[in-house]
Amino acid sequence: MDEDVRSLMDRVRDESGGSASYVRLVATEDLDELAAVLTERGRPLWARETAAFRLGCAGDRRAFETLVLLLNHRDPERCVSAAYALTLLGDPRTPRAAAALAANRLRTAYALHPVRLLAALRAPESVPALITTLERLLAPDEPHWRVALACVEGLGTLGDDRARAVLEAARDHPRLASAAGDALSRLA
Repeated sequence: MDEDVRSLMDRVRDESGGSASYVRLVATEDLDELAAVLTERGRPLWARETAAFRLGCAGDRRAFETLVLLLNHRDPERCVSAAYALTLLGDPRTPRAAAALAANRLRTAYALHPVRLLAALRAPESVPALITTLERLLAPDEPHWRVALACVEGLGTLGDDRARAVLEAARDHPRLASAAGDALSRLA
């Protein structure tokens, strides 16, 4: 079992208290049963997350909306699980959703995983969204330097020369300088 999957299952088992409902969600192979969990009233977050994760990993697009909501959750572990499942899901809406979350000024504190997902997806939306987000995060006294660092690293991974100007500007920021230099060396 992949470490991300094991981490999710361990965390959710703890949240559920190892309930019969948890055991059922983990064991079922019925995708319709999992999809029903996403729309049933009164289901706890751990149950919805488990169902969406399993559906996403199985390539079932009914998980998309729930996974996007979890990608921008305040709990980083939920974001990691959602990004993992969204990558496997392969839904063509994912890059647009990740770009919108990364660029949302009101949710910058939760943008780390959408930024990382954009770099992993290598979609047409990735470079413009990362550039726009990084430009905004280079403002003086911007507290979200970890998100800015993820943008720099993602742009380096993508190696697109359109990022040159923003990466050169990032070199002036002490926490970003080394990564920006590395990213610049990787541009096409």
